[in-house]
Order: sequence, then C-alpha cells, then structure tokens
Amino acid sequence: MTRLPLFATYCLAVCHLLCDTALADNWPRFRGPGGAGISDQKGLSVAWSDDDYAWKTKLPGLGHSSPCVWGDHLFLTSAEAEGNKRMLLDIDTQNGEVRWSRATTSKTHPKHNLNSYASATPATDGKHVFVLFASDEQVLVLAYDFEGNKTWERDLGPFHQTAGQVHGCGTSPIVFEDLVIVANQQDGPASIIALDAGTGKTRWQNDRKLRSTAHSTPLVLQRAGLPPRLFATNTGDGFLSLDPRTGAQLSRADVLSARCVGSPVIAGDLVLATSGGGGRGRDLIALPVDGRDELTQADAAWTRDRNLPYVPTPIAFGDHLFLWGDNGVVTCLQSKTGDEIWTERIGGNYSGSPVCVDGKLYCVAQDGTVVVIAAASEYKLLGKTELSEGCHSTPAIADGRMFIRGFETLFCLQSQD
Repeated sequence: MTRLPLFATYCLAVCHLLCDTALADNWPRFRGPGGAGISDQKGLSVAWSDDDYAWKTKLPGLGHSSPCVWGDHLFLTSAEAEGNKRMLLDIDTQNGEVRWSRATTSKTHPKHNLNSYASATPATDGKHVFVLFASDEQVLVLAYDFEGNKTWERDLGPFHQTAGQVHGCGTSPIVFEDLVIVANQQDGPASIIALDAGTGKTRWQNDRKLRSTAHSTPLVLQRAGLPPRLFATNTGDGFLSLDPRTGAQLSRADVLSARCVGSPVIAGDLVLATSGGGGRGRDLIALPVDGRDELTQADAAWTRDRNLPYVPTPIAFGDHLFLWGDNGVVTCLQSKTGDEIWTERIGGNYSGSPVCVDGKLYCVAQDGTVVVIAAASEYKLLGKTELSEGCHSTPAIADGRMFIRGFETLFCLQSQD
C-alpha cells in the first residue's frame, strides 16, 4: 500500500527537477525566470573586446525589448522607427542566424523619445511565443509556435494616454501555467487580463482604475507553503496582489505617489515596488509577500525616498538589494531592513535593468557601456566594455551565453567554462 505514494512522490520530485532545469537553461520572459534577473551561469567575462563575441547579428528596425530564450530559439521584437511595421524574430542562439521573421502592423503613436514601438519583451512557454504591440487604436497580443505559425491574435482595445503624459507602452506579457498574463494598465479602461495560452480566449480579467499609465511587468511568486501570487504595481493601487489562476484580489496598497516603470521585486519574505517621474525614483516600499486585504504604509517593513531608480528595476541577491539609478548612482541596501550599505556614482544614464550573473551585476548604459560590478557588501568595479552603439534594453542569459540587444545589433557573449 505504500508503493503508490512513494512512486507519486518520486514523480513529483522529478517533475520539479525538470522544471527547475528548464528554467535554468532558458530565459522565458523579461528579466528571466520569475522576473528575478538572476543567473548562476559561470565563466562570462567582465570585460571583453569586439573579437570575443561568439557572434553578432544586425537587426532590422528599432526596439528596446529584451530577448527571451528557450533552447536554441531566441525571440526578439523590433519595429520600423517611423512606420507601421512590427516584427518578431526567431534567432538561432548557436550562430545568430535569423530562422524566421513575422510581421504585423500597428499604427505609430506619441511616445517618449527613450521609448520604441517594440519595447515589450516576448514571453514563451517552450511551445509558443507571445508578443505585445500597442497603439492608440489597439493593444495587440499575438501567439506563434516555434515554426513561426500564428496560432492566435487578440485585440484588447485602444491604448489611451493622457495629454501631457505621453510615454508609450512598456509592459511585457508573462506566462503562468497555461495563461498569458498582460498588465494592460493605461489611462483608458485598465485591467490585468489572463488569456488562454492555447486559444487566446479570456480566462479572467481584473479591472483597475489608475491615475497614470503603468509600464511595469508583473511577476508570479511560487514558493513552498504559499499559494501562487501575482504581484503588479501601478499608480492607483500602488501595490497589488492577485490569485494568478482566478484573478481574485488578495491585497492592495495605495502607497506609490508616482508612475510605475520599474517592476516589482521579491527579496526574501518581502515584495518591493518603486515609482518615480522626471528621470528619478521617488518611492520604494517593502511589503510582506503574504499580506492580505487593504495594506498601508504601516504594514511596510521599510520605505525609502532617495537614490532610487525610476526606469531600471532593482535587483535582490542574497541579503542585498541593489538600486541602479537612471543617473548612474548605484546603492546597496540590506534587503530585510532597508539599511544603506554603500552608494557609488558609476556614471552614465540607464534605461535597461541590471542582471546578476554568478554574483556579478551587469547593466548597460544608454550609450552602450556595459558596466560590471560585484554584487557584494563592498563596492568593486569589475569591468567596462563599449558596445559601440546605444542600448536601452536588459541582457538575457541562457545556456552558457549572454545576449545584449543594442540599437542595431544583437551581441552574443559565450561563457568560457
């Protein structure tokens, strides 16, 4: 009578092992597995020359989306800088060759000069890839299989922006189980919506009321002993927690005063959210991941209002939280308490977010300077490399390689291990 439970336990353990291995080898969404921006890949250089790239591929159009990677498939979006053409590319990670490209149309619209018409990073479940393009007329979500066949398309309605607050779209879709989740958080009718990954049909929709468009990308926390939780941020709810399977609200906290561009971050038992404006961050709040109902500032473990990023997303590694500011000021905090450990002015301006690779932080400045520092309690600059072109995107790491998307080129750096 005991053999069936033991066998079931073995199967469950194998399933978890396979899932963990798949996530380690892949980079399925913006900022990688779980939206954490962390890879344990060893052997990547901290400084390099142009001859050290495994390959470089010239890209059509312009876009600031980051790559998502599954196996030897790298997916990337791009767009005509001033036209209506929007593109999805499938690039072979082994050699940089474009396997296929698929195009759709989406009207031009007002946007910030640091934004693009292809800023949403694709997401994949290992079978399909999901992309998002937005305009004043439509928020368009499309699904393709790995052969480039379009499996479905959804128009979620217009993307509204308040006059004088025109930035364009910046959020990216994510995948949870058999759902594609989109934070359609805009100045018009706003919602967080879950679409069936196989059909594109709406599985649930949670309507929201915002004070300004949000550009952050949600994440789902999956942890033993806790039901899964979807975390999103905006100016209106500030901090929001939903059941990702049903869309039911678990908690909210109207605690952010400005626009949400950086995405939420998990640091131990805390979820952190930022907001800002005018090129600088204004608020950071750390709330319990298992919070319920209506939360306030009083529920926060800690808050901070100085040396904060606006566009780049913070990153948590070990006991530390790193804030990489738009203006090149980097701060290391104790993640549990918010106590400041060090602050350094590295220089440069940043639109992409840092990633942590084998205990080292990589971030790319707008002018294409790749800066690498130690993710440690003491500041240490490890290296700098020039891409020779601008960059507003976040690196991706998968299967022994780092991929950096510049304005014109996709760069591949191979691990030396």
